[in-house]
Amino acid sequence: MKNGIILIVFIVALLVAQGGFYVVNEAEQAIVTQFGKPVGAVSYPGLHFKLPFVQDVTRFEKRILKWDGDPNQIPTKDKKFIWVDTTARWRITDPLLFLKTVASERGALSRLDDIIDSVVRDAVSGHLLVELVRGSDYKAKEAERFEVDGVRILPEDMVGREDILTGILQKASASTPEYGIELLDVQFKRLNYVEQVRVRVYERMVNERKKVAAQYRSEGEGEKLEILGKMQRELKNISSEAYRKALEFRGAADAEAAAIYADAYNQDKEFYTFLRTMESYKKTVGKKGKLVISTDSDYFKYLKSAQ
Repeated sequence: MKNGIILIVFIVALLVAQGGFYVVNEAEQAIVTQFGKPVGAVSYPGLHFKLPFVQDVTRFEKRILKWDGDPNQIPTKDKKFIWVDTTARWRITDPLLFLKTVASERGALSRLDDIIDSVVRDAVSGHLLVELVRGSDYKAKEAERFEVDGVRILPEDMVGREDILTGILQKASASTPEYGIELLDVQFKRLNYVEQVRVRVYERMVNERKKVAAQYRSEGEGEKLEILGKMQRELKNISSEAYRKALEFRGAADAEAAAIYADAYNQDKEFYTFLRTMESYKKTVGKKGKLVISTDSDYFKYLKSAQ
């Protein structure tokens, strides 16, 4: 009988210990509830005790959590429809308030959907597309002009993507503490044109590239013609100079030949006449040629004397 009582007490103690002790690790924070009402919060890790069968433990993440919104189609200030895909990082700072207001992470994500989506929509529709994609170090070109409803916007009056995201974070963060949440960061994952606009943008990009290519081809053709013109002028100059020198050499050679002929003629006029006549016979008659001349011709004189 005594052993049975001891066994019953041991089993009861074991059940009490199993239902009364719980462990909270470094990445968790917990809220103890009694009959559904919060009675305590645990934010440090270790072994803790609660009343068994009466109290329950609800655990929440202490680490940074991620929120990913659904891509939304939003018009920018300059009436360009784009897809905006946003992400954010958040954490639970007040687990008790978190439990009372949103109860779970799913409820928190639903509240963040409403808060961040509305702030992002206001920010995107209040800025130009170029502001959403440009960095803080972007320097606008002098030729860039931006107008909205006929009102010109100067590049120095525009902000960059980082400034817009900072404004989104500040505005959205103002609404999250009432849920025990701290919003740490908001970023654009992707910005893109809607399909209809994207096709037109691609066509415009292609046309601009074709225009630039045509300009390069035109400039290349102009440089080609200029180079060919210079080459032709240089070629004509070279040919003219070569022809002039050839004429000079030919004239000098002819003059030298004439001088030699004159000198030979002066040494023996008869022999020179005979030699030149013989050369003339050779060129005139050829190997199988025939020559018909008068017997009293000067050209026949040496043939006649040779006979």
